[in-house]
Amino acid sequence: MESGKEEVLKNKETGLGNQKPAAEPKKRSKVFLIILILMLVLGGWFGISKYNYSQHHEETDDAQVETNIIPVIPRVSGYVKEIRVSDNQFVHKGDTLIVIDDRDLKLKLMEAEAQLSTAESNVDASIANTKAQRSGIASSQAGVSTIDAQIESAKINLTRATQDYDRYANLIKDHSITLQQFEQAQAAKELAEKQILILEKQKKQASSQTSVVSSQSTATAQTIEVAQSIVKQRKVDIENAKLDLSYAVITAPEDGKVSKVNVEEGQLLQAGQSIFNIVLTSDIWVVANFKETQYSEMVIGLKVIVHADAFPGHDFEAVLSSFSPATGAKFALLPPDNASGNFVKVVQRLPVKIEFTNPSDSLLKRLKPGMNVDVDVHLN
Repeated sequence: MESGKEEVLKNKETGLGNQKPAAEPKKRSKVFLIILILMLVLGGWFGISKYNYSQHHEETDDAQVETNIIPVIPRVSGYVKEIRVSDNQFVHKGDTLIVIDDRDLKLKLMEAEAQLSTAESNVDASIANTKAQRSGIASSQAGVSTIDAQIESAKINLTRATQDYDRYANLIKDHSITLQQFEQAQAAKELAEKQILILEKQKKQASSQTSVVSSQSTATAQTIEVAQSIVKQRKVDIENAKLDLSYAVITAPEDGKVSKVNVEEGQLLQAGQSIFNIVLTSDIWVVANFKETQYSEMVIGLKVIVHADAFPGHDFEAVLSSFSPATGAKFALLPPDNASGNFVKVVQRLPVKIEFTNPSDSLLKRLKPGMNVDVDVHLN
């Protein structure tokens, strides 16, 4: 105990009691340096590989699966009689989808047929009238010929009467004949002259009547053409009524799957009303919207790899088939007008059509229109 106290006192005297023992120098860790070097190497390799990859590839995730979608639209108005299709059903071209009540359409067809019969009867009546008018023309012309013959006969009588008159006029001067005989010759001459005048008037009347009958015949002949044109119109009406009647049965225009059927029996459908759609599953493609800055080296025919979000890790083989004639903004309902207001440059996107090239891919049939996909275009 005493020796311990002595040592403490000795330390206090020498000032060693307030000093800490000297720390040993720390050794730098080589693990941190190795990790830093590895990170720099990996980062450099990753950056270089990404740069090289970007020089030979163009990618975008702004892409969707597309296909043709045909709307089913009735061509005639009417009430739904039967519905022969259900939601998501696969149908073949020509299959019956909807049947519309066709009783009104049948009545219209019967009405058109009745109007055709009436028009054909009008044609027959016009033909008969024309024949009658032409017969009247022949009769009038025969009457004119008869009057001409009578005029010739009257001229002969006038010539004879004139000669008798002249002869009796010479004889009356010598008192070789009686006055009564002279007056009879004079009366015969005047009668012959008046007879010719009367016949000429009758000829004029007959000729005028012939002209009238001829004009009426021409007019009647024109009514035949009008009646025949009406017959053609009525035949067109019948064909139109038959066509409308055929539209009462709505059939599938192509093979495909039916969307949700938004129609019920007894519902009134209007012509031109879209009731549901048929999705054509036989042909699908991808529309990818690339930025305009990615467009420079892309050409038709480049190889494309498509990755669908629904099937991660699976490569769908495809090819770049065509470019849109304009950017997507130009087809918008309200396209931007950079000439008005303040201009803000926005990178535009160009739709590109990409077609699948491996029809034997089993997962290709499971792709549905509207699905999101990632597109990788391999540049040359």
